[in-house]
Amino acid sequence: MKPDSPMKRLVVSPMTTPEYNDWWVRRINDNIPKPSHENSQPIEEHLRLVPSKLEIIKQDFERRNAELEKKIEQIEEEKMNLRLDADVQKLEEERLRKGKTKA
Repeated sequence: MKPDSPMKRLVVSPMTTPEYNDWWVRRINDNIPKPSHENSQPIEEHLRLVPSKLEIIKQDFERRNAELEKKIEQIEEEKMNLRLDADVQKLEEERLRKGKTKA
C-alpha cells in the first residue's frame, strides 16, 4: 500500500486494545436513537391516518356545505308555508268581500 493512499489508517496506541476499539464503536452507536419496531407501522399507513391540511380544510368545507344545504332546505320549506298561508288569507279576504257585497 502506498503511503499516500486514500484509505484511512487505524492508529493503535499502546493503550488501545481491540476490545477498547469495539467498546468505543458500540458506545458511539449506542448514542444514536434507534426506532422502536414494536408498535410501528409503515410510513404509507401513517400518512393515510394523518390527514393533510388540505384534507382537513376539505372535510371542514364539506361539513359546512352540508349544514348550509340543510338550512337552505328549511328556509325554502318555510317560504313555501308562508306562501300557502298568504294564499289562504287572500282567499278568505275575497270570500269576506263577496259576503259583504251580497249583504
